[in-house]
Amino acid sequence: MMSGVTSATGSASCRFAQYFVVCGLDTETGLEPEELAGESFEQSPIRRSFKSKVLSHYPESTDRSPFNRDAVNMLCMPRGLSFRSQADSREPRFHSFTVARDDGTHSYGFVHMYYEEVTSAQITAAMQTLHQMHHVEHHSTSSSSRSTSSASSPSTSSMDSLVSSLDESDAASLAERPLSACLGCTAGSFQPARDTLYVSKALCLLTPLPFLLAARHFLSQLHQAVTSHAAPPLPLESYIHNILYEVPAPPPGRSLRFHGVQGPIVCQQPGPGELPLGDYPLGEAFSLLGVENLVRLLTSVLLETQVLLYSQDYQRLMTVAEGITTLLFPFQWQHVYLPILPTPLHHLLDAPVPFLMGIQRRDGAQRTTLDLSHEANLCFVDIDNHRVDPPEDLPLFPDQLELIQELNEVLLRFGLQPYGTATTKPAPAAPPCFSSLVLEDLMEDRRNGNLGGEELAVLDRLQALARRCGGGGMAGGKTLERAFEEEEEELKAAKMNVQLREVFAGRFTSMFGRYEEFVIHTAPDLESWLGNREGTSNFDKGSFLSAQPATHLHFLSRFLETAMFSSFVDSKVLSRWADREPLQRVFDGRLERERLYNTFEDDPGNRHYRKCTVLLESVQAMERRLLKADHTAIHPHLLDMRIGQGRHQQGCFPRLQADVLAQGHHTNKWSSRYTPKRPLTTETTSGLDNDQREKYSPGRSLCQSKLLDPSPSAVTQTQRGFVEGLLRECRVKTRRMLMERMGKESVELGHGEANITGLQENTLIHSLCDLLERTWGHGLQLKQGRSALWSHLLHYQAKEEKMESSSNAESPVSNGSDSRRLEEGLPLPKGSFVQDMRFVQTMSGGLSEVGRARAWIHLALEKKLLSQHLKLMLANHDLIRQLYKPCAFLLCEEEREQFLFHLLSLNTVDYLCFTRTFTSISIPYRVVITPMKKLSIAMTMSNPWVCVSGELGDSGVRQIPKNTQEIFFQCQNLGRLSTLQLGQENSGLLAKCLVDCVIVHNEITGHTYRFPCGRWLGKGVGDGSLERVLIGQLVSPGGEEDSGRWTGTPPEQCSPPQSGFTGSLGSLGRSNKLSSVQVQEDTREAVNNLVKHFHKAEQERGNLTALLCGEEGLVRSLEQFLLHGFKSSRLFQRSVFIWDFVEKVVVSMETADQMGDLRESTELCDSLCHYANAINASPRNIGKEGKFQLLVCLGVRDRLLPKWLPLLAECHLTAVQYEKSALVRDRAAVHTLSRVLHTLHEFPIALETALVKGVDL
Repeated sequence: MMSGVTSATGSASCRFAQYFVVCGLDTETGLEPEELAGESFEQSPIRRSFKSKVLSHYPESTDRSPFNRDAVNMLCMPRGLSFRSQADSREPRFHSFTVARDDGTHSYGFVHMYYEEVTSAQITAAMQTLHQMHHVEHHSTSSSSRSTSSASSPSTSSMDSLVSSLDESDAASLAERPLSACLGCTAGSFQPARDTLYVSKALCLLTPLPFLLAARHFLSQLHQAVTSHAAPPLPLESYIHNILYEVPAPPPGRSLRFHGVQGPIVCQQPGPGELPLGDYPLGEAFSLLGVENLVRLLTSVLLETQVLLYSQDYQRLMTVAEGITTLLFPFQWQHVYLPILPTPLHHLLDAPVPFLMGIQRRDGAQRTTLDLSHEANLCFVDIDNHRVDPPEDLPLFPDQLELIQELNEVLLRFGLQPYGTATTKPAPAAPPCFSSLVLEDLMEDRRNGNLGGEELAVLDRLQALARRCGGGGMAGGKTLERAFEEEEEELKAAKMNVQLREVFAGRFTSMFGRYEEFVIHTAPDLESWLGNREGTSNFDKGSFLSAQPATHLHFLSRFLETAMFSSFVDSKVLSRWADREPLQRVFDGRLERERLYNTFEDDPGNRHYRKCTVLLESVQAMERRLLKADHTAIHPHLLDMRIGQGRHQQGCFPRLQADVLAQGHHTNKWSSRYTPKRPLTTETTSGLDNDQREKYSPGRSLCQSKLLDPSPSAVTQTQRGFVEGLLRECRVKTRRMLMERMGKESVELGHGEANITGLQENTLIHSLCDLLERTWGHGLQLKQGRSALWSHLLHYQAKEEKMESSSNAESPVSNGSDSRRLEEGLPLPKGSFVQDMRFVQTMSGGLSEVGRARAWIHLALEKKLLSQHLKLMLANHDLIRQLYKPCAFLLCEEEREQFLFHLLSLNTVDYLCFTRTFTSISIPYRVVITPMKKLSIAMTMSNPWVCVSGELGDSGVRQIPKNTQEIFFQCQNLGRLSTLQLGQENSGLLAKCLVDCVIVHNEITGHTYRFPCGRWLGKGVGDGSLERVLIGQLVSPGGEEDSGRWTGTPPEQCSPPQSGFTGSLGSLGRSNKLSSVQVQEDTREAVNNLVKHFHKAEQERGNLTALLCGEEGLVRSLEQFLLHGFKSSRLFQRSVFIWDFVEKVVVSMETADQMGDLRESTELCDSLCHYANAINASPRNIGKEGKFQLLVCLGVRDRLLPKWLPLLAECHLTAVQYEKSALVRDRAAVHTLSRVLHTLHEFPIALETALVKGVDL
């Protein structure tokens, strides 16, 4: 069922209770085995489960909450009827449950289960018959008779058929061998003459709100009245009629006292500004799991993983489930919520959606005995063993260590140790016993007017406790002292509940205190917003995340993608046209008070942990309400009953008189004075008509009432809803991924502002992995390991390899292993499904099945083969039918094709998700050097080498084999490639080559990087460089991020080509002269790109080297600035480089310094000379272009470049080398450029090793 509201601030009905229900054994239909209980018929019949029935319920039905007979029966007795004998333990048990309805509202059920003596002779005879059959089955010497008996017992469904199932030979055998002689049947045996038979019966109260303690007290008192020797003061019908029709729900902020069979009971509701009602004891939940485990569980619930609770005790399941959902405030769980999953509904464990469910542990059972198809994203909570096994890669809750410390402090204040054990305190001194005489004296004082207000309140409590305890003695089995202790414990638990919840509410207030600033209101009216909900974003997630501390981002980026956060934001947007949802109204009110006292920090990115400051005051109002009730309900009274009805029979719950309980008599004085509003849910949103409500919850395909229906038709409808939900989720997720990715690419082209970080992209891909796991787990019946997808991949791989081995049997050369090929430096075969699988299997790092499945998804997505691979796998219909049940999503052909089509749309964008996620794996690369073919110059290189660098490191120097132009090598993942060093040995003037480009291919992901060169490599040609640093760009399968605009090695840096000399290398550069305006604009643009780079989130930044040294980079723009107006030399037909001018300036400065004629700053001149001389002294032969590039990069890094430019401009050589119109001779232009470059001083610029290697500066 869907939990729309876990605990609302208002009631759905003005009555305290909606229904009173009795479940148990129907003597008219007899014993019917619970076939879905999963029990073995080898068990003794008294240990088996049988079908229970709703024996009676009052009233018959109500308009607002129709009675769901089957659901209530299953949840009152989740394992059916159970029998006991007088030798067995028959302690009463209590548990609670929830029932959801299709309108989004739900009720709480509270069950008191006890054992009642079986008085029906037919039932006793039927149980005896079952034992006789069980005896025959286990001790018959004839295998045929054993087969006959075992075949007859499971199919028996009534007493008559059970009795008739024994033939004459079996009866004779039983007569000869008494049951007591059966060693295997001694335990759990039953003989009517010797044993008394008891059967379970459940008394249930259904309420609209979780009044746990009040309902438990009422049912407990009702049962005590049944088992008591003395009859209660009134017939039981009077008390049940009173609770159903005459006791109202307390108004918000008020408490109410009503009367049970043995004494008054108090319940209360929080006020409008307080946290919603939460009666389930959080202290018990913390004791069961421990603080750290419970925080892990809360994190799993907040991120909407699949959560499965596991315990022998049904009430423990509810305590943990309800406790964790109350801690979600102000958010609400939006998915399947079944804290108690009855045995007939265990098929829901295959639900391919987020869920929070609980199942009972059978005696001695372990997790391994559970057949779970979904484990990849499962949080398994073993309550009895105090264990929480969260899914892989679960992020930490923000400030988790500080939060745990604060919770420990709260628990210690209430006597609980941090890890769940109660503190050992000395036994308190026994208080004085209050006798009835003392009470009589106090009452006499009250009649005489001698007691004040406080004394009167104490007297009321004493009178109530005395009535409950039988006047202060042991009557009723409870002393007055014990009653006082219980009341104090309840008050203590209630106060602890409030304080623990306030701690978590304070955390969410701190994290989302300014969420309203990021809510996007774009729709002009309600209709347009409802009609385009999937196509619009209501929350600026990128801006919100950029304002958060870095340590919170992993959790928050995933939480912002959940349905509970989307619903929270949707409610905020909807509040423009309708009433605010109650939880959001309370939360917004708290934020207003925080702003009023200015407790929010100015810099949320550097937020410090702040403990909750309202712990003490938060419990004061609640404590006052519990200690002194604001209102008192009508007392139970004698009803107009027939003579003979209501007669007391000890130990047996009577057959109630239906006519007096069928309807109320309009005696409830509160019904006209207080009619609280219904809880605001997605279906009951105030201000929306029916059509608008349908649009507000689009595509809700799960019918809530059908979830609790185990009939085949309802199960089929539920499974169909799961299929439609998976397809809808795939459409929404792929559309979101496309919109975010395309928006990012438009930013890179300059068409918008960045609104997504790399972390958000990883979150979306993680969400896609989760969807695929849930899809492949739906209807799975044969699985290997925890991952349903990886299990299917392994099955398909085995079949493909079997076919491959049979087809390649005649060519044994092709059967070499991939690992051997990788070790030998040979490339893997490309493009096949099996090869990708084999690579993932060879990946190191200790990946689990879930991790391998995610690695495969990342790799296929990066290669744009995800849809193709899955389609190929799903084409094997025989395998799918072998692995899956008929109801599985993968066997729904039409939906499966649409699913693959949505995944195919992801091929329109580029991802580097595999490369950036699995950074420690080994990758094979192939490098190819391409010479400049159009000039027909032979390629002659002497011991060439390459060194490839990426965002994760470099490959080291790799020697290229002789007489080849390519090399294969394997190294640790380099990430996205950025630079490549290409060089050769100094072997004279003959070793030279005009290189067009270098191609690097990633043999795993298929990405190809191109490193343009267009220069000579060798002595005596070009700038005489023997080593080049090239800037790369991704050319396959598509440009990634800023690969195209600011990457690629720029054309050769040289003086303008000399007129009439077309063979000059300068002709390879730009042949057209740029205007001074264009040069200055390019320089400002290059600096601006660097500034924008550092203003992006760290995960979003591109390649800094490309921005510095690329074609549109800073080095290229400064080279153009210094080339503007440069006087070309016509005496020698060769290119002139800027580095020549720099060297002349350095020599001039050093000479002037020696002569004492240096007029400029000695410190600045020394720094320029020092850097230039160090670059010249480097052992690397990087040529003049490389030296100028290195000087610029070092100057930017060390914040010296803006100071060096005026030195160059003011040097006397500048007037000789440059024309008057040159920019470098324009003081205003030089001053402006220096100011622009000065803006880079605030950023930490780290240069790649490939740029600065060999220079110690």
